[in-house]
Amino acid sequence: MMSIPSPDTVSAQRVRVELGERSYDILIGPNLLERAGTEIAWRLPGARTLIVSDETVAGLHAEALLASLNEAGIASSLLTLPPGETTKSFVHLTAVVDRILEERLERGDAVVAFGGGVIGDLTGFAAGIARRGMHLVQVPTSLLAQVDSSVGGKTGINSPRGKNLVGVFHQPALVLADTDVLDTLVQREFRAGYAEVVKYGLIDRPDFFEWLEANRQAIFAGGAERVEAIAASCRAKAEIVAGDEREDGNRALLNLGHTFGHALESAVRYDPARLVHGEGVSIGMALAHRFSRELGLCSGQDAGRVEAHLRAAGLPTRIDEIPGEPFTVDGLMDKIAQDKKVSRGSLTFILTRGIGQAFISRDVSRESVRDFLAAELKP
Repeated sequence: MMSIPSPDTVSAQRVRVELGERSYDILIGPNLLERAGTEIAWRLPGARTLIVSDETVAGLHAEALLASLNEAGIASSLLTLPPGETTKSFVHLTAVVDRILEERLERGDAVVAFGGGVIGDLTGFAAGIARRGMHLVQVPTSLLAQVDSSVGGKTGINSPRGKNLVGVFHQPALVLADTDVLDTLVQREFRAGYAEVVKYGLIDRPDFFEWLEANRQAIFAGGAERVEAIAASCRAKAEIVAGDEREDGNRALLNLGHTFGHALESAVRYDPARLVHGEGVSIGMALAHRFSRELGLCSGQDAGRVEAHLRAAGLPTRIDEIPGEPFTVDGLMDKIAQDKKVSRGSLTFILTRGIGQAFISRDVSRESVRDFLAAELKP
């Protein structure tokens, strides 16, 4: 067997997700695609891999990843899928699992999710069920995936009845967040990912939110501030996941803005021309703060500050900013009722008492949500 040098000799920001025997590293920094083979071979010696990507990412970056794996002596093949949220479906899940079986990959081999959140969620689900569970390596290529969906083991696909309603918890063996690949993102997708960065400040890190207010332009420009923003986000998520892996408690805080956001995504049938996930989260977080203000929990000053920062980043904060046919209260309430956090018919929302003071409210009245949405949708 070829000798693989220790990756510890190479510098990168390293965040550890502590989950006992299933603990893993998140590596964040430039040039990680070139080191991917070494990092994987060090942790999973002898493993073969199937790389799952989408046509856009594969066209830009697959050659570099395949070369790195080949140099480390890792046998690999590539499966490319269509880009977009509609790929998170049973049809494409079946295609990934079938390819794993066709390649005769074993439980000790690895599936590599190489793309944004859609590819990461779909591929993670396939790795979690094929052979009753295989190794998963996440190589996220969008800002949103690097700070959120690649970390924590949530995997899944969408249903016509709602987003992420079918899936499993399946932790990766490694996450490689190469910050260089973010330079190829279109600006809209980078902005959308930034909404998830902001979320960590709004949950329980007011100092981080203040730092984002001061450094937003530098983060968008790239460099050290961008790496630090991603690392800080991953540290925040790793801490929450380590304490509540399966969302039985405080991990639900990570869904700040998502109950509203997922309802909006489902209502537009995941049409990216109208709304992408991070934009839905941005509107959802602004709605959560305004809803909390209406309930007398959050000051108008804090709600306004959140909205101002999201707007400065070029993100939407109002439902009427979504193009296309108008929304109805009944339509959105039906989507909210399908949310994964609904428990015995009661609505669960992440509300807030101010910036960095989010909390879980497990019995929000439908009437209060309906009245709030009616006011938001009023012309």
